[in-house]
Amino acid sequence: MSNSLIFDMDGTLFQTDRILEVSLDDTFDHLRSLNKWDTVTPIDKYREIMGVPLPKVWETLLPNHSIEVREHTDAYFLERLVENIGHGKGALYPNVKEVFRYLKENHCTIYIASNGLTEYLKAIVSYYNLDNWVTETFSIQQIESLNKSDLVESIIKKHSITNAAVVGDRLSDINAARNNGLISIGCNFDFAREDELSQADMVIDDLMELQTLLPNLNSC
Repeated sequence: MSNSLIFDMDGTLFQTDRILEVSLDDTFDHLRSLNKWDTVTPIDKYREIMGVPLPKVWETLLPNHSIEVREHTDAYFLERLVENIGHGKGALYPNVKEVFRYLKENHCTIYIASNGLTEYLKAIVSYYNLDNWVTETFSIQQIESLNKSDLVESIIKKHSITNAAVVGDRLSDINAARNNGLISIGCNFDFAREDELSQADMVIDDLMELQTLLPNLNSC
């Protein structure tokens, strides 16, 4: 059995879509109130880039705005996300807790590596009590390069990991596994793309499938 599993958060463990639209609407309503935006909320554009670090999100959604406006928007969006999580508007994907219990019972160490910001991740972990199973949660904020491969590398070094798999829905997760010599398990969930998943070592449609995959990971 694999000693460690490193999970992505958004689109893998957490159904970000549940709070994404309402939080983004709140944020762009705020920008409209400041006369910094005068058209519809670019939710579809955000969906296209879902999974990239937030600074890159605002570069894409607000290409003609100043860095100061982007930073203000980033902070406001984070506030809205955290508040909506605390109000129970989000949701974990089916079977997250059941799978985590199984992993712990089978002596597998669980980590989270996410492009999300630290306070956002803390809100999710706290609200759903994920720290009952998760050894440590890592944010892309901890890595100067904002590169998920570097984030996973830092986890490997900190915890002296020699055998692990990365579980996620986007190419950044798959590349983070490949670049660090780990197994990649692609999640065919809401934000996944077929061309990206085709590059994963394995693909699952439900987290429960990890229970049957795990015993075979060491032979990969």
